[in-house]
Amino acid sequence: MYDGVSHCKLALVFAVLMDLLGVISLLLGVFASLEIQGRDFGDLLVYSGALLVLLSLGGWVMWYSGNIEGLTSKKELGGTVGGAVDRLARSLSRRIRLPRTHSSPT
Repeated sequence: MYDGVSHCKLALVFAVLMDLLGVISLLLGVFASLEIQGRDFGDLLVYSGALLVLLSLGGWVMWYSGNIEGLTSKKELGGTVGGAVDRLARSLSRRIRLPRTHSSPT
């Protein structure tokens, strides 16, 4: 059974939030008259809204790529995966995950 948005919920929330903030900012910049002490801030809102919508694209890509299912690995297809690149990736992953403990000289 397909769970819908089961994976990468944080990326989905980020993308939707950036889209909402970007569209609101864009529409305020276009339709609202925002003058403070004789300076117009409409252009600033338009540009920042466009930037937020552009940032949301990264969230959508992360969410979509995290929800792709059904891809088979080389191991399932009968090939070997234990190459040097896989060992390097595993060792880097372990270094990032494991907390580093520094021993102090006594």
